Amino acid sequence: MTRVFSGIKPTGHLTLGNYLGAVRRWAGEDQHRSDALFCVVDLHALTVDHDPARVRRLSRQAASLLLAAGLDPELCTVFVQSHVDEHARLSYVLECVATDGEMRRMIQYKEKAARERERGGSVRLSLLTYPVLMAADILAYGTDDVPVGNDQTQHVELARDLAVRFNQRYGHTFVVPRATSPAVAARVMNLQEPVSKMGKSDDVGPGIVYLLDEPDVVRKKVMRAVTDSGREVVYDRKERPGPANLLEILAACTGGEPAELAGAYDSYGALKKDTAEAVVEVLRPVRERHQELCADPGYVEGVLREGARKARAMARPTVDAAYRAIGLLPPAGP
Repeated sequence: MTRVFSGIKPTGHLTLGNYLGAVRRWAGEDQHRSDALFCVVDLHALTVDHDPARVRRLSRQAASLLLAAGLDPELCTVFVQSHVDEHARLSYVLECVATDGEMRRMIQYKEKAARERERGGSVRLSLLTYPVLMAADILAYGTDDVPVGNDQTQHVELARDLAVRFNQRYGHTFVVPRATSPAVAARVMNLQEPVSKMGKSDDVGPGIVYLLDEPDVVRKKVMRAVTDSGREVVYDRKERPGPANLLEILAACTGGEPAELAGAYDSYGALKKDTAEAVVEVLRPVRERHQELCADPGYVEGVLREGARKARAMARPTVDAAYRAIGLLPPAGP
């Protein structure tokens, strides 16, 4: 059976982009067709300045929202990254295989490091090396498929390169993974800046729809979405990114095709109204289920505890094999 691994970073409240681009697919397809693991990658949230209490709070919220979105612990493994030591164990071994040049070529490192320097802050070493930790997340489980957004495919390519390099130098140890992504709405854009990703790391913003936004808030944000000065509704991602973003969101919510949907509208107002209502309806069951889970925190804690146990059992043999292959002595005694 195909093994799937993917994770979500608790650096902000989960957004519509996270849901349409990743989480809904995890719940609706990946957990049913494969041996799937889904992880709150909390160690990745430590690569920049952060509030410890906020990271803990957002980690719990992210786990609850994954379950609210339909991940079923009877069908897949849901856990928190820091609860499974094998991630950190394997990360250091892979750092001994990766190169400095590879890390500094990572696009996200360049962008995030530049932002940190603009703010007058220092760049943490972990920001440079976290793609290796991401590779460890993937390779520890013998992952075949990694469902990711377009902005993360470079990191999956690094995981592939490290797996191949390790296997060639030290003997076959890792499965070489591949990145997969949905055809529509793989990258939902900011409603106010449709050339920028709708990112959860942004604390506030009228262009970001959060999964826990109230329906009226969702409607207001969508109705205020940036379009352009044109009058005809057409789907053109390059020349008309605002309308294209709305059409892709509507298509992802309704199951249509953006270009075909464009022909049904003669005004941006009607497109915005239908898109807003489609988003409200898609998010309604997630919000309702999340409220139920918040009233039963013991259930979520139990799922994460059992998920970590299962993940640990799956990862340990591969990580132990990597330790042996690279030349480390096995621990003595029972």
